[in-house]
Amino acid sequence: MNRCLVTATALLALAVPVVASAQVQRNFPANALRGELTVSTPPEVTLNGKTAYLAPGARIRDKNQMIIMSGAISGTKLVVNYTTEQYGYIKDVWILRSDEIAKLWPRTAAEAASWTFDPIGQTWTK
Repeated sequence: MNRCLVTATALLALAVPVVASAQVQRNFPANALRGELTVSTPPEVTLNGKTAYLAPGARIRDKNQMIIMSGAISGTKLVVNYTTEQYGYIKDVWILRSDEIAKLWPRTAAEAASWTFDPIGQTWTK
């Protein structure tokens, strides 16, 4: 009986951080851009309707900030924020939640250069 209570308490303690972390605002870098990503045959992807490639060691984070493999989202069209590395390969990808999609975010480097970014509020203004 006492073991059951300890086990139930331990499970509850593990579940609380998961619920709390779902409410946390994710911080995206100022150089991240918004796009639509579809993984075809990794490392090949389609980004905004054009063929692109994932960089070696690219990180894809799901809606809960967990790193996932590109094969897990193969064939699914997703709205993402992403960064590229110096050769143009996609380096970091964040699959966006509906509240993040609703926020204004630049789709091109030209937009990012002409808009203002608030890193604390994670908002862009034109």
